[in-house]
Amino acid sequence: MPAEITLRDKTFEVPSGSTLRHALEKIGVNPDSVLPTRGGELMTDDELILEGDRIRLIAVISGGTR
Repeated sequence: MPAEITLRDKTFEVPSGSTLRHALEKIGVNPDSVLPTRGGELMTDDELILEGDRIRLIAVISGGTR
């Protein structure tokens, strides 16, 4: 059973066993632009994706200074 990564209204199926960073790069998401959560807990990008995981990505909004 693959894992699911959801960003806004898009859901991507990814294989388990890879790191979160690798999976994000494969689906075209910049790992530095999102906050990943699994079960309501923040994840680090070096964590392994487990079979059946449902990972939600929260887009990071940043601004600059003038």
